[in-house]
Amino acid sequence: MKKDIHPEYRPVVFLDTQANYSFITRSTVQTNDTTVWEDGNTYPLAKVEISHRSHPFFTGTMTIVDTAGRVERFERRYGRRKG
Repeated sequence: MKKDIHPEYRPVVFLDTQANYSFITRSTVQTNDTTVWEDGNTYPLAKVEISHRSHPFFTGTMTIVDTAGRVERFERRYGRRKG
């Protein structure tokens, strides 16, 4: 294998910003933020908008998550759905 071509695979804390829920797993994601985990160690922090704690499929709620205006753009283009 070639040296120095693979990203660093390390423990990373992911923070669901909607549910204020965090979990730790291993990842290669690049981030400049850090946080102190429950074990007292400092880990890189990656913020995400949706996880299993806030996703409508897992929570059973039917909310539309539209951060880029896609629903409004679709409705303008094709009209509102009937029924």
